[in-house]
Amino acid sequence: MLTKLEDKIILEAYQQSVELQLDVEFISLLKDELVRRGLLDNLQSNVSS
Repeated sequence: MLTKLEDKIILEAYQQSVELQLDVEFISLLKDELVRRGLLDNLQSNVSS
């Protein structure tokens, strides 16, 4: 299901979900997809900047 979403959308959804403290399982699904796509490093470097 998440495979059809663009990388940018997944990243934004993850960031907003964490900020809004949404359901942990939902955040975990998004994070797993970020890891699968190799985007978690991008997210962490954006947060560090």
